[in-house]
Amino acid sequence: MRKAQLGFLTGTHVVNDLYQGAVPALLPFLMSERHYSYAAVSGIALAATGLSSVVQPVFGMIVDRSHRNWLAPLGFLVAAGGIAAAGFANSYLLTWICVAVAGIGVAAYHPPATNQARAAGGRSQQAMSLFSVGGTLGSSLAPALVTAVVGSLGLSGTYLLAVPAVVMALLWLLNRRHAPAPASSGSAAKESTVDIPDDWRAFGRLVAATVGWSIPYVTVSSLLSLYAIRELHASTAAAAVTLTSFTLAGAAGTLLGGWLGDRMGRLMPIRTGYLLGIPALAGIVLSPNHLVLELSAVLFGLAMFLPFANQVTLAQDYLPTRPGTASGLTLGLAMSVGGLSSPLFGWLADTEGLRFTLGAVLVVFGVAVLFGTRLRDRVLPVQPCENSSEELVT
Repeated sequence: MRKAQLGFLTGTHVVNDLYQGAVPALLPFLMSERHYSYAAVSGIALAATGLSSVVQPVFGMIVDRSHRNWLAPLGFLVAAGGIAAAGFANSYLLTWICVAVAGIGVAAYHPPATNQARAAGGRSQQAMSLFSVGGTLGSSLAPALVTAVVGSLGLSGTYLLAVPAVVMALLWLLNRRHAPAPASSGSAAKESTVDIPDDWRAFGRLVAATVGWSIPYVTVSSLLSLYAIRELHASTAAAAVTLTSFTLAGAAGTLLGGWLGDRMGRLMPIRTGYLLGIPALAGIVLSPNHLVLELSAVLFGLAMFLPFANQVTLAQDYLPTRPGTASGLTLGLAMSVGGLSSPLFGWLADTEGLRFTLGAVLVVFGVAVLFGTRLRDRVLPVQPCENSSEELVT
């Protein structure tokens, strides 16, 4: 395991996904300052997650053909620019476009960075969980940062949210080195795995599980703060704490899932996470007060992310000749269903209420449980690193 490189990549993941987590944190401010409806803010969530996830497999295919590691810093810089510009947009359409651009930036980062993290960590699930938790940590820090900045300065203060990306881009430039490239990227990967066929059927089951996972995750992330405020009469600050707790619990779940995956196999945390998610989401739906909601959100965040890092490496092992495509499809296209469904659930919230909407999401999550508990493991030999390409060390 190349710990220095893995640590640096984890830091970039924190910054990149900070801008993904900033979108749901901005929604209450957009509703209060610009008077958007539930359907309107759900459309903005669609711009962030839906479009981002659709284009991510394209970036994955590009990375499979050539390394293009520069897509990673370019990605989080574009994401930062989109979020900063959204605060100054003077119309709903322009706001939507700015957030969509941010989502594309987030998407561009993931395939090259994930391939580098897998190469740095080798067979270790814990290594991938450390990289993955960087993204979860970034998303969890976003509500507090957005509340502090936008709550004090209004939406016109969003330009300050771009500072972390600028700093990390400078660090990226300062830490460029020539080192062995990941064997899981480009033509080298295809040559070394020529005798190992891609298992598209197993990969299809994993994509189906991810689709069933993504709809509850995106919907709960988008509506949790609003649910706490509108249904349980929590303050804006308390609602932000709940959303932060949800994402921080996800970070803990990611680390725990990687640790369990190394010791008990990848399938144990995957199945446990899906099964534990059912009572946790039911607790959110049936919460009589904010305290119960807080506890249920923590448990749901933990459960949702127990499988996360294990599913990333499992996807790449199902498609060993196309690791970028595998991560792009699993984390990208499958996740797009959650974003694409956001307007539907926003409309449902406008017409039937937030509690009813989250109850419908609970039914959808049953699909994820059905497929997630039927996944099978696939262990591949670790391939040596032979080619050279740009990588990062600290």
